[in-house]
Amino acid sequence: MAGPGSARRTSRGASALLTAALLYAALGDTVRSEQQIPLSVVKLWASAFGGEIKSIAAKYSGSQLLQKKYKEYEKDVTIEEIDGLQLVKKLAKNMEEMFHKKSEAVRRLVEAAEEAHLKHEFDADLQYEYFNAVLINERDKDGNFLELGKEFILAPNDHFNNLPVNISLSDVQVPTNMYNKDPAIVNGVYWSESLNKVFVDNFDRDPSLIWQYFGSAKGFFRQYPGIKWEPDENGVIAFDCRNRKWYIQAATSPKDVVILVDVSGSMKGLRLTIAKQTVSSILDTLGDDDFFNIIAYNEELHYVEPCLNGTLVQADRTNKEHFREHLDKLFAKGIGMLDIALNEAFNILSDFNHTGQGSICSQAIMLITDGAVDTYDTIFAKYNWPDRKVRIFTYLIGREAAFADNLKWMACANKGFFTQISTLADVQENVMEYLHVLSRPKVIDQEHDVVWTEAYIDSTYEEGKKRRKPNYSSVDLSEVEWEDRDDVLRNAMVNRKTGKFSMEVKKTVDKGKRVLVMTNDYYYTDIKGTPFSLGVALSRGHGKYFFRGNVTIEEGLHDLEHPDVSLADEWSYCNTDLHPEHRHLSQLEAIKLYLKGKEPLLQCDKELIQEVLFDAVVSAPIEAYWTSLALNKSENSDKGVEVAFLGTRTGLSRTNLFVGAEQLTNQDFLKAGDKENIFNADHFPLWYRRAAEQIPGSFVYSIPFSTGTVNKSNVVTASTSIQLLDERKSPVVAAVGIQMKLEFFQRKFWTASRQCASLDGKCSISCDDETVNCYLIDNNGFILVSEDYMQTGDFFGEIEGAVMNKLLSMGSFKRITLYDYQAMCRANKESSDGARGLLDPYNAFLSAVKWIMTELVLFLVEFNLCSWWHSDLTATAQKLKQTMEPCDTEYPAFVSERTIKETTGNIACEDCSKSFVIQQIPSSNLFMVVVDSSCLCESVAPITMAPIEIRYNESLKCERLKAQKIRRRPESCHGFHPEENARECGGVPSLQASVALLLLPLLLLLFSR
Repeated sequence: MAGPGSARRTSRGASALLTAALLYAALGDTVRSEQQIPLSVVKLWASAFGGEIKSIAAKYSGSQLLQKKYKEYEKDVTIEEIDGLQLVKKLAKNMEEMFHKKSEAVRRLVEAAEEAHLKHEFDADLQYEYFNAVLINERDKDGNFLELGKEFILAPNDHFNNLPVNISLSDVQVPTNMYNKDPAIVNGVYWSESLNKVFVDNFDRDPSLIWQYFGSAKGFFRQYPGIKWEPDENGVIAFDCRNRKWYIQAATSPKDVVILVDVSGSMKGLRLTIAKQTVSSILDTLGDDDFFNIIAYNEELHYVEPCLNGTLVQADRTNKEHFREHLDKLFAKGIGMLDIALNEAFNILSDFNHTGQGSICSQAIMLITDGAVDTYDTIFAKYNWPDRKVRIFTYLIGREAAFADNLKWMACANKGFFTQISTLADVQENVMEYLHVLSRPKVIDQEHDVVWTEAYIDSTYEEGKKRRKPNYSSVDLSEVEWEDRDDVLRNAMVNRKTGKFSMEVKKTVDKGKRVLVMTNDYYYTDIKGTPFSLGVALSRGHGKYFFRGNVTIEEGLHDLEHPDVSLADEWSYCNTDLHPEHRHLSQLEAIKLYLKGKEPLLQCDKELIQEVLFDAVVSAPIEAYWTSLALNKSENSDKGVEVAFLGTRTGLSRTNLFVGAEQLTNQDFLKAGDKENIFNADHFPLWYRRAAEQIPGSFVYSIPFSTGTVNKSNVVTASTSIQLLDERKSPVVAAVGIQMKLEFFQRKFWTASRQCASLDGKCSISCDDETVNCYLIDNNGFILVSEDYMQTGDFFGEIEGAVMNKLLSMGSFKRITLYDYQAMCRANKESSDGARGLLDPYNAFLSAVKWIMTELVLFLVEFNLCSWWHSDLTATAQKLKQTMEPCDTEYPAFVSERTIKETTGNIACEDCSKSFVIQQIPSSNLFMVVVDSSCLCESVAPITMAPIEIRYNESLKCERLKAQKIRRRPESCHGFHPEENARECGGVPSLQASVALLLLPLLLLLFSR
């Protein structure tokens, strides 16, 4: 809606121009005196608008009626203060039982797999048609099923995110670079078919399970329930279960690793490319319990990250990515002095082990080179013999075998493994060999440790698509509760303490644009039998209390039957997962059946349901109230108010439409996709949370921020909290509100701004005047009304930077700096596709072919041709392109000071003085701002809310890399065993994994619905 000042400006354009010219001539360079904006008039406007809009909001929301109804039941209500420690201990006990069920499911799989493998005799000629996850249901041009692609029945299942699955059978995924019918794979798939019945049995026993996995050391991956896998646009599935954290953590113990990379002159060209990819693949196998460093060597040592000279760092994702970026800086020249590198590696491992900061378990040196002229037995005798506590893994790069014996001897003499990598396609499979070796002690010990990973998303992030930071779901507590600067809460939870901690926090809401400032009390304890700790945060004030009401089941059931009643379906009022016949039920349907006694097997939360019944009974009269308003044609004749809604602390919701559903301005509001405005598993609706933080009896108004290409900023939401008052205890029991058209809301504002108190009806100032701009902003500084409709939803500081800056300096608003440690930032990078090409099997094959062709022309080896061929993959198109990279950002949010109701101010600008008045709208979170528009004050820059990337200088980067937060190590360590067969150290046909080794990487994803 255009403001009243837009039309009249055209008619007065010529005269205004003449006046301005005359005024300028008269004043010359002197500063113009500011226009005085009378505070009393602005206060009158604010009062008139506030009274009108609150009357509308209260009337259509039914807030007064609902407050009255809860008041009537006060005598039947008991208000209790929540005992945070008791609550967190109760929740931890429940989670302990849940985790135990998952552990038992893993144990059953392990026992079944071991038994099946013992009974199986390897048959190199075995022919077996299994369900290949990529080929299932695929047909050839004649309509026949492909080999390994038999018919596999799939049906959508809401328990598995509505994906098409087969809950009777598992299927098998084999990495693209492996042969589907390799004898080792066929035999493994054959005997592991017996796990199907265990998968199904586990799911029947614990229906909260989602995915169950079996990962083989041979590379195949059995998944239950069976699902079809789709390759990428190149026909490739890069997934290899052996690269996943859950596999690696289950198969090996924590380790300290030094990676030595030969960068002598003989490593030029493709050899160095293969070496870099080998390092990158080794990094893929390291997890948060591991520590590492990378040293390049020729006649000198070159730490890939110079600031980490002489130490190791934790192998978290951030550190590994940092080192990967530095690998590109390596180049080959000079002579390789391996003895210097080995001495350095042994010294680092020894010194770091004595600090007590590392894994305190296994240690290893990974040597990547194209040859060694000696066995360096004197160095090993000095540092490693006779105990051989540091394993040596050697990777010979290239096809030449002249130095293979020396490298193999080093590995075999130090309980390691030797392997030769001739092409890029060989890298991943050969790197995996070291995991088999590190698994031996655990295998011999016959340990079946249950290993719990952190929460993570096992998916890839494609360029050009909206991406989350890869480790988004695994975030250090200090990056979430960043106000805890001294890590008091984090360290207490890491150390599995039980206790309480309090601090002021800034909680971002509404897509991070708004902030709620509150004081939280944190209660924490450990979860027995797991490495986890549990914490609960309770907000001071309303978050510290709850109340218990009492109504009969008959009353409650009657009022739950209303069609506009809904419950938070992501909440667990009843456990509908336990029995298959209940899985189709909504929570509301389950509660009704439970209360009627028709489903004795249903397990429900009796206390929570009792509170739902109480809320249903107390809030029921509002339905009749809303209906009477809707039926009264004289009310809401212009249909400005469209929706009324209610939500209670038990997740019960009621809605009422005052217009037809097809006439709603915002069709998405309160729908399942409108996650911020409905009850979810992890938060209350936005309008509920904001109302709860508002002063009781007042309304909070806001406009939805635009998302994507759809502009939703054409409605205004108003909500208020309903509280039970009992001395100083004020638990929020519900929130009610309305949604109205923005045009209707703005019209009320402009009408109010035309009022004046003069007896002759002549106003001294008006929002129609060309010399003033009138705005309505909320307590976070966002514009709800402006003469320029396009400014609706913008931050006030971007439009009136000088005024916002003055409001900040006067204390009317305060700036709060927030941090996002999971952000994605645009970065300019050279568009060399080398790194990505290494991951593509086709590029790897092409590279290998080119290398072979290069080798045929002997006089050009290591010089021109190899570099020329290889450049296609590593140095083509060296131009900048924009990518999205993980980063840390800081950004501002703004909050009004509640104690300041009105303010006037003057701003000295370059050639004028700008005046303004800000006045709070009564009973709301809104402010009217009237600004002198004759003084532009362009010298003051706008204030924006754009995030700013935190750029760390080299010194600070180094400190962040070195910094190690307190952490707990895994309780078990299987670093060595005296019965290990050190003779199985490579250079012969692939090491045969023992049965226990094959069974270690079993995993069930633990998330419950």
